[in-house]
Amino acid sequence: MPADPGAIRALAHRLRTQADDVRREADRLVALLDSTPWHGRTAEAARARGRERAGVLRGTAALHDTAATALDRHAHEVERRRELIAHVERVVAGLVEEAVQTAADGGARVRELVVPPPGAREWLDVDVRSVAAVLEREAA
Repeated sequence: MPADPGAIRALAHRLRTQADDVRREADRLVALLDSTPWHGRTAEAARARGRERAGVLRGTAALHDTAATALDRHAHEVERRRELIAHVERVVAGLVEEAVQTAADGGARVRELVVPPPGAREWLDVDVRSVAAVLEREAA
């Protein structure tokens, strides 16, 4: 079975939460630097370095957001493929049932048809028209 979309979305949520935490830390760092009663060239250098680090933290937060968005897209695609797999399974099951009902031998050969396990990704490779043609020949 493909990945769990709920688990994927939960991971995306955790990444967004971490991104928010990292942004807050960057803001806190800048606020601390700005509120420190320290003067002179060394103080300015430290503040500049701190702001630079805060920028890196914000960049990291943005990467977390980007990853979360990608995970959300992936979860959507997993759901879409699961629905497609289920649809192909239903169509093939209907074709098999119809062939069994109409087969002269009671569908003995049709029942031997090997299909992927339920929910398997291999259902996406099934050519339903070819299956229908084979089953039609078997039923005749």
